[in-house]
Amino acid sequence: MSSRVSDADTAGAHEAIGARLKALRLARSWSLDRAAEATGVSKAMLGQVERGESSPTLATLWKIATGFSLSISALIAPPLRVEQPDIGRSDTHAVWTDGRMRIRTLFGFDARLGFEWFELTLPADTTHLSEAHEAGVIEHVTVISGEMALLLDGGWVSLRGGDSVRFAGDVAHGYRNMVAEPVVFHNLIHYPSGSDR
Repeated sequence: MSSRVSDADTAGAHEAIGARLKALRLARSWSLDRAAEATGVSKAMLGQVERGESSPTLATLWKIATGFSLSISALIAPPLRVEQPDIGRSDTHAVWTDGRMRIRTLFGFDARLGFEWFELTLPADTTHLSEAHEAGVIEHVTVISGEMALLLDGGWVSLRGGDSVRFAGDVAHGYRNMVAEPVVFHNLIHYPSGSDR
């Protein structure tokens, strides 16, 4: 299977994110102004995302998810199937990219378990800084291939294939590719008990 995402796949993902965002906003009876206030994302940008006209960054998606009290997978992945076993086939995972990084949803948020699980790919010379998530969020990162650095407590920690780390996601943190090849890592995000993302 190729790890490349076509322009058509990306456009389809942006349209799906837009449709989910609009449905979530309307279900709350929120205007674009109210959604902008809750998320810290401009009304114009929210409208562009809803219409599939914008390629939002991961930082923008996190702001939207946080403002709506949702997991990130609620925006970028189809609704969770509850069948057992839940087999995630490689050709059915939701994929999202902003041109700088690629996110593949391995398992969307499951309220029974309190987590969502992603595979992220950072191209060479890419840094992604993440704002603090809600209180109590814990992230688990395992490097699958390549080398990266993780910004924790104001300093960068080097990681390579096979290394894993668990850290508080409710503080600012970041991911940096340290080599000329893409780095691939898994990120499991665990939300505090009682979260209804």
